[in-house]
Amino acid sequence: MKANWKKYLPWVVFVAVGALLFGLFQHQQTRTPAREITFSELLVQIDEGRIHDVTISGNEISGHFNDNRSFTTYAPNDPGLVQKLESKKVQISAKPANDSPGWLSTLLVNGLPLLLFIAVWIYMARQMQGGAGRGAMGFGKSKAKLLTETQGRVTFEDVAGVDEAKEDLQEIVEFL
Repeated sequence: MKANWKKYLPWVVFVAVGALLFGLFQHQQTRTPAREITFSELLVQIDEGRIHDVTISGNEISGHFNDNRSFTTYAPNDPGLVQKLESKKVQISAKPANDSPGWLSTLLVNGLPLLLFIAVWIYMARQMQGGAGRGAMGFGKSKAKLLTETQGRVTFEDVAGVDEAKEDLQEIVEFL
């Protein structure tokens, strides 16, 4: 039962990543794409009475035209903007500035290094278990082959054709 979870782990990770990607793309598809306009174009649209409503969030202004198309723009600190919007009877709503990053970027920034660290740790642990005996107590499980009498011994005749090797070996034997 101990090794059972190891064969299902890749599938669990695959399903989790798939669900995360599906949720990410599903969330992006529900948004209606807003047309980016310049601040001066926004002022022209306000003067012509084509703006239905605006939402001011920090320096970002988003809203809808009278034909229900959405727009977004970046606004400098203009003190006369609110009076101009009120004079044209535009619905104004305000939100606090959204300076916090999204949940996905927070998850990636915090979770990705942790997952990378765990993956490297598992890789290194598996590499340390490698070697001759596959584990800490594997010192008696050497894969070296024993030389037995049935396999025979290497003699000078087996090294035929290499005269220098024979001479070097004979010198060593004579020295000993």
